[in-house]
Amino acid sequence: MRADRPMKLVPPTLARAAAWCACVIVVGVVVYFFSQVVARLSFVALPVAIALLLTALLYPLTSWLRGMGLRPIYATWLTMLVALAVIGGTGWLVGARASDEFPRLAEQVSKTVENVRGWLKTGPLHLQETQITEWFQTLVTELNNQGQAIAGTALAAGQVAIEVLASIVLLLFVTFFLLKDGDRIWSWFLKAFGGMAPRVDRAGKVAWVTISHYVQGTVVVSAVHGFVMGVVLAGLGVPLWAPLAVLIFLSSFIPIVGIFFAGTVATLVTLGSTEPWKALVFLIILIVEQQLENHVLQPLIVGRALNFHPLAIILVLAVGGILAGIAGAAVAVPIAAVIYRALPELRHEPPALPPPPEVAATPEKEAAPEE
Repeated sequence: MRADRPMKLVPPTLARAAAWCACVIVVGVVVYFFSQVVARLSFVALPVAIALLLTALLYPLTSWLRGMGLRPIYATWLTMLVALAVIGGTGWLVGARASDEFPRLAEQVSKTVENVRGWLKTGPLHLQETQITEWFQTLVTELNNQGQAIAGTALAAGQVAIEVLASIVLLLFVTFFLLKDGDRIWSWFLKAFGGMAPRVDRAGKVAWVTISHYVQGTVVVSAVHGFVMGVVLAGLGVPLWAPLAVLIFLSSFIPIVGIFFAGTVATLVTLGSTEPWKALVFLIILIVEQQLENHVLQPLIVGRALNFHPLAIILVLAVGGILAGIAGAAVAVPIAAVIYRALPELRHEPPALPPPPEVAATPEKEAAPEE
């Protein structure tokens, strides 16, 4: 062996694999500690994330008001008042309908329970009255135990209520200032990146377009879904159809899992308050409408912002749910979409500018002959 030739102790393939593994380990450690910081600061991180989604939804109205000549402060206040009026009006409508229809729902559920008791005795199971009574007593005992457990945690519930109220206040403040000074905040944020500012600026703009299209499209799709299912529930004579329609609308913001939960609740309420064939009709309409939404509305409205495989959506929802519960599952998909669209802009070089057009040389005026 020649002395000037270095000894290769590690094959090149293994060295490259080790380098990649080291990079993956470093990235994993950074992501882990970042997730721990976000989890510890969830009281701040979650309202800020929801405020970004609300800003993406409300900004077109603010921009339109500014275009009509209003100052940014007035346009922002008017946008916030309109949003609060819509939310408050919807809550009042749902509460009024619920208070009017809840007694009828309780009466119909009682009749349904009696019918189920009769079917258990006279149907194919031929159960004895003592067995049925024992089952119902067990069910009532479990419900009472859960009620006592809930009452025993009243102090914890009060603390949670205070935290939720503080989070809502923080959310409103962040949304207000993002609507009013979003451009100035972004310009100030870019100053921290120096030479990387153009790449970060491109990535941020792509991320903002993605999240705006996703939020606005999801609201449209969810509104259509909630409206159609609300009309179906009202047509079938189901009590509490308005609260169930709102529940379906809100649950549609969580892909796949949300509509499964809301559909199950609405089907059970329909089954308990009306006849079984109406619950079957509602379930069939729900499945058909959901398929139309997945294959028609979602690709047309949201597809330009999000083109994930259902398996990827399920995995993202699982991670978001584990880290932050229901709220984490609600914001997990738009966050994943933003990362997926923004990363290429951070990696790629900016497009080369075309060369400036050559200016044709103009002949200078002939100098006057010297006398």
